[in-house]
Amino acid sequence: MKEKIEQWTAEYAGWMPADAAEAESFRIKFLSRKGILADLFEEFKLIPSDQKKEMGMLLNHFKNFLNEKLDTIVSSAHVSSSQDIVDFSRPGLPHETGAIHPLSAVNRRINEIFSNIGYKIAEGPEIEDDWHNFSALNFPPEHPARDMQDTFFINPQYALRTHTSSVQVRVMENEKPPIRKLMPGRVFRNEAVSARAHCQFHQVEGLYIDKGVTFAELKQTLSYFSRELFGAKTNIRLRPSYFPFTEPSAEMDVSCPFCSKGCSICKYTGWVEILGCGMVDPQVLVNCKIDHEEFSGFAFGLGIERITMMLYGVNDLRLFFENDLRFLSQFKSWS
Repeated sequence: MKEKIEQWTAEYAGWMPADAAEAESFRIKFLSRKGILADLFEEFKLIPSDQKKEMGMLLNHFKNFLNEKLDTIVSSAHVSSSQDIVDFSRPGLPHETGAIHPLSAVNRRINEIFSNIGYKIAEGPEIEDDWHNFSALNFPPEHPARDMQDTFFINPQYALRTHTSSVQVRVMENEKPPIRKLMPGRVFRNEAVSARAHCQFHQVEGLYIDKGVTFAELKQTLSYFSRELFGAKTNIRLRPSYFPFTEPSAEMDVSCPFCSKGCSICKYTGWVEILGCGMVDPQVLVNCKIDHEEFSGFAFGLGIERITMMLYGVNDLRLFFENDLRFLSQFKSWS
């Protein structure tokens, strides 16, 4: 061992590598986990006790020699590879420019459209009690309409909200008509995650309450919104539907913004469903301490993911939640 150490010390005493590759070879040869130094320490275990002191001092000296040599190599300019020499006069690498998330971009656009006709933003908690999420909206206990929404219950009294309609209840409880509010937010339902469904998604709901509000005003409001979002030639149609908190209720379709004769997006019908709406049920007004004989109103709600998928041609809902920069970077031009 002694002869080997003395030989290597003499061989590398004045040596310096010509490039980065040669320096890395030196490190691997002597200082890696399976290098010469590791082998010498294993060999040291077999040395007789009377020689351990002398050989231990020699081995530690050799270890320090190798580490000092490596430090000298790293800090010197003898490593001639241009990749390993930092030129501080060069400009730094540019930071990647971010982009507004497509869901946020569409949400902002929807909020802007409704703010132009007097709607104000209202927000509420994502963890809701039974009254605001169900009972005040005509979902009494054991009502079959509760089965329409699979709920994440935290305990018997509280759950993750299944719709932003709970914010409508809070607004009606705390404000006096006239009320013209828009309620965007994240909601949760216990559904299997797939390309067309997710356990969390985003909604925008609207509420207008005043004296003499009619279904005709609801239709005109939604027609204005559709043309602002999808284009001036967009038509709408309303189909009868059912929601516990509105009566009468309807689902609204828009003429497909991508075709004239039918395509895969509209399932070759020429129409795409985008939201549900209706006149606020008088009992909901009563639940929220609003005089249903003096005031009436309408409400509507749409999913932001569905609108975003239509506008940007995205065919998998899960892409919005995976934070994949390869996907998100494609939306920089829309930010």
